[in-house]
This record gives sequence, structure tokens and C-alpha cells, in this order.
Amino acid sequence: MPTPSDAASEAGLSGLLGLAASRSPDKLAVVEAEGPEVRGVTWAELDDEVGRVATGLGAAGVVAGHRIMLALGNRIEFVVAYLAALRVQAVVVPVNPRGSRDELVRTLADSGSRMVLADAGSVTRVREAVARLTALLDVQDPADPADPADPTGDTSPPVPPEVLARARRPRVVVVGATLRPGERSYDHLRASAPARPHPPLRDPEALAVLLYTSGTSGRPRAAMLSHRALRANLEQVAAVDPPMIHGDDVVLGALPLFHVYGLNAVLGGVLRHRAKLVLVDRFDPLDALDLIEDQACSVVPVAPPVFAAWRHDEHLEERLGPVRLLLSGAAPLAPELVEEVFGRTRVVVHQGYGLTEAAPIVTSTLCSRRLQAGSVGAALPGIELRLVDEAGGTPEGEDPGEIHLRGANLFSGYWPDGSDGPDADGWWATGDVGFLDASGDLFLVDRVKEVVIVSGFNVYPAEVEDVVREVVGVREVAVVASPDPATGETVVAYVRAPGQVPEEVVAAIRFRCDLRLARFKRPTRIEVVDALPLTVTGKVQKGVLRAAERRRAEGSAP
Repeated sequence: MPTPSDAASEAGLSGLLGLAASRSPDKLAVVEAEGPEVRGVTWAELDDEVGRVATGLGAAGVVAGHRIMLALGNRIEFVVAYLAALRVQAVVVPVNPRGSRDELVRTLADSGSRMVLADAGSVTRVREAVARLTALLDVQDPADPADPADPTGDTSPPVPPEVLARARRPRVVVVGATLRPGERSYDHLRASAPARPHPPLRDPEALAVLLYTSGTSGRPRAAMLSHRALRANLEQVAAVDPPMIHGDDVVLGALPLFHVYGLNAVLGGVLRHRAKLVLVDRFDPLDALDLIEDQACSVVPVAPPVFAAWRHDEHLEERLGPVRLLLSGAAPLAPELVEEVFGRTRVVVHQGYGLTEAAPIVTSTLCSRRLQAGSVGAALPGIELRLVDEAGGTPEGEDPGEIHLRGANLFSGYWPDGSDGPDADGWWATGDVGFLDASGDLFLVDRVKEVVIVSGFNVYPAEVEDVVREVVGVREVAVVASPDPATGETVVAYVRAPGQVPEEVVAAIRFRCDLRLARFKRPTRIEVVDALPLTVTGKVQKGVLRAAERRRAEGSAP
């Protein structure tokens, strides 16, 4: 078995596909279990499809280093396009296919994507985003509020000039929807022959994926994940005993492939071990129980809110009968919920801690000496953890500190210049706070970055606050997390709008957020208040607001 240190010298994920196709050609690799018909491909068929699309990308002018955006749901075409782009050594930019037009405009511009693949669920917004970006590139002064790019009169802030400077005019490739003039179909892209073979990966440090995350500053930035980082984390996971995934497993692919957990922890893990992946696009926790039974899923990676939904199913033990391993990540899971699921099903819920910048898994309770309530486990082989206190030293005993990481799985910094990446010694500060016990298990305490985690997805308050401030009459806004039984956390906005009618302010904010933000980022509740709690220096005391939300959730709020 390769060790994590060997990963950088090996072929990337494309090489893993070639190995799977040669050793298990007739074994089912990926299936779509939704819809009237079950679609599936074997490893040999997947390898051929990837080769054909890679040839088509080359014929379309895509070369190493070009960015290709994927605005696709969990479907076979995502898997094929992702691996094909890596085969031609392009850079993949996966995005939420249900994201807003404005989010797509900024991401297209910032990444400099030259091509974007869209399916029926995303193509309308993608077309609007491409049209908006094209118009911004056409005008002399994109900062002009009278910009004619949007005939609806939308006054949303334009793309900043320094971001627009990176933009290209992307071509649209449509998957499973009617073409418009100037667009290309996915079927045309894959019709090319012969299939491109697996080229050698000359530079494992070459950029493979840009994944947009909150990072350590206000607006989402793209973490630069190299071929080395992606493959290293797969090898680190493969060194865990007992294994998370092995070749006989059927793995539920419910986590979105545009999210790092779905992309590398799930899809990458399936590739590494030649398991079978069952893709689910529009995930419903209760429908998933039927799917787990029907497809005999043995490994089920899901986000914490799923367990809260499952606890009410009186037949949970029978419905999880095929499952040998339940994996939870992306957000903390309540210890009492872990105990309840185990008590009913006798299946252990193994938790972990990870980040986009770590590709993504850092710790797992599979690496722990014993299971402990509240623990997210010990570090994977090949990953080092240390804690740093406010003075830059090591905390005493089990005192908390900021979590720093070192390992071959770490990203190369943030796009486009590699800023804020690992230091000269390879250490990277996560912005998360935790403590380590004597056994090496990590316990999360807080988040320096104040990120709100909704169903495992990061929402950075500054991004939401910027949108809310655009509403006329809003003087101050503070966005915080509120506990939510369905999504783990939800977004709440506290707003001061003196002299305004509260109901009208709330309606205007909701309208603005619907236009500018993806659904999971939108405030589920908006509190119009006379004043926000401030420090002596005038900074909003978000801790006071978060405490109020906790009391509300516990039923003790006034």
C-alpha cells in the first residue's frame, strides 16, 4: 500500500481510474439510483467515457491549466467531466448548481473559467450569469451603476475590477437540456474519438481543483488543491484501520459532489478502493433509507442533520440493515444523537473533522483508541496537529487553542496567488479552536472564523451582511448562527433600520437575499431591533446574539 509520502510521486486520480478499469473492468463503478431508470457504468465504461470527453475537451481548445466550471448535480456526467478535465490537466471549478446568478458571475470571473458545464437544473442561471459577465466585459466602465448589462435594471454591485481582470468569456456546454445558439452539447463533447489515454502526471504540485470556501477572510475564496493534496488525503484515509471504504463496499453518494467531502472523501475514496458509488442528487433523508435498502449500501457518509431526521423512523434498525459504517462530517454531531442511533441500530456513527483546505479529512474516530462523547477523533496517519494559544505558545494540559495542521494533503494557498497557505515549515492555521486529550483525540470548542454551518455547508456572515446592507434603510446588520434541529445551524440576521417599517424592511431583505444568495445562505429569520449590543470600541458583540439564539433554541428566550 502506498504511504502518504508516496502520493505526490504517483499518478493523480486519472491514474486511479485507469487502474480500476484494468483490474475490475466489468464491475459496476457508478450508478444513478433516482428517476424512472437506474443508470450505471462499469469501470471500463467509465474509463472510456472519460477518455472520450477528454478528447472532446482537447478538441475544444482546453489545455493544461485552463479552468472548467462544473455546475452539475450528482450525476454520472459530473464524474466523467471531473475526471476528464483532470486527465487533460485542466483545473476543475465545482460550484453549487443551485447557486444564485450573482454568485455564479463572481465565481466565473474570479476563476477565469473558459468553459462551464450546466444541466437542466442549473442552465438557466448559468446562461444569465454568462450573459451578465459578457456584458460586464463589453462595457468600458463596469463600475458604472447605469451599466446596460442587465435590462431588468438590477443594481447589484458589479464584479470588482481586480476580479473582472481575471475573467474570460466562457463557453456553455449543456447536459440533458435544449441548446441555444452558440452552445455546445455534452453529447457532442463526448462524441470525439479516439479516447485520450492517461497522460503521465509530470507535476503533482500542479493545480487540480479550485473549491470556493469561506477561507479566513470575508468573501469566499478558492482553495487551491493540487493533484498531490487530493491524492495524499486518499492515501492517508487508506492507511486507517479499520478501513473507511474497501472494494466490496456500496457507498451512498448523497453528499454533493461540488462539496469537498463529496468530491474527494466520497468519490475519491470510491476511486481509490474500486468500490461502487450510488449517486443521489436531490437528497431526502427518509427517501434515502429506501435507497440504502434497495441498493444495499454498506458505507453511508452523511451530514449531521440527516441523523436528526432518521431518529423518528420507527423501523430504522431494519432499514439500515445493510450498513456497516455510518460516517458523519462537515459539522459537529450531538453525542446524545450518536448514542441514540447506536442504541437502536448497533451501528457506530464515526465522526471526523476536516476542511476544504485539507482535501478534506483531518481526524476520524476510526483512529481513536476508544470512542468518546464529543470527540471528532485522532489525526489520520501522515497528518500532524498542534494547538497554539493567543500568545503563540502551546496551551497547558487540555486547555484549548487554535488548531494548526501539517501534512501532504494541505492546499497550496488561496487563488490566485497562493496567499495564506501553509507557512515555510508546512503548518497552516485553521481558525478553529479545540483541545487535545491525553490520547490524542481532538475536541472542537469554537470557530475563530464565526462560520455558520448549514447542513454541512459554510456560510460566512460577512457575505450575507454585505447583501443585507444593500437594502435601503438598513444602518447596521449582524449575522449569526442559530441552532436548528433540521440543518444543524441556520442563518439569523439582526438588523437596525431606524425610521423604517419593520415588516417592509424584512420583505426587502428577503427579496434581496433571494436574488443574491444561494438558498442555504439566506437568513431564515430576520430580527429588526432598536439597537445591537456593542463593545466600548463600537464592535457588535456577536457572542451576546449567539447566546440569545441558544436560549431561544432551548426554549428559555423571553
